Amino acid sequence: MEYYDASGRRKSAVARVRLIPGQGQVTVNGRELLDYFKREVLKMVIEQPLKATDTIGKFNITANINGGGLSGQAEALRLGIARALLKWNEELRPELRAGGFLTRDPRRVERKKYGRPKARKRFQFSKR
Repeated sequence: MEYYDASGRRKSAVARVRLIPGQGQVTVNGRELLDYFKREVLKMVIEQPLKATDTIGKFNITANINGGGLSGQAEALRLGIARALLKWNEELRPELRAGGFLTRDPRRVERKKYGRPKARKRFQFSKR
């Protein structure tokens, strides 16, 4: 069986994605897409590279995702899908690049600093 696999990362989430030519079923960690990602916005984020390349319904997508929260996982899955689409057809690069789907988002949580409650937040200042 022919398939195209890739991985995507965002924050601390890692998605291992496999595209198999099929009817458009999406399985995440053994569950249906809307069963795993309950918010409609996350489903839209995941489908962005497929819409940009007009490949919705051409692939069954299987993904294993570890770490992070749901938003980070959804964006990691988006990057993995975009990279797998490139393995399938290199000519899709301009459309994926224009949508920004091939760039790994480097932003991470800033570390907590000593003497502060969070990374930048300060304790309330008292003059007296």
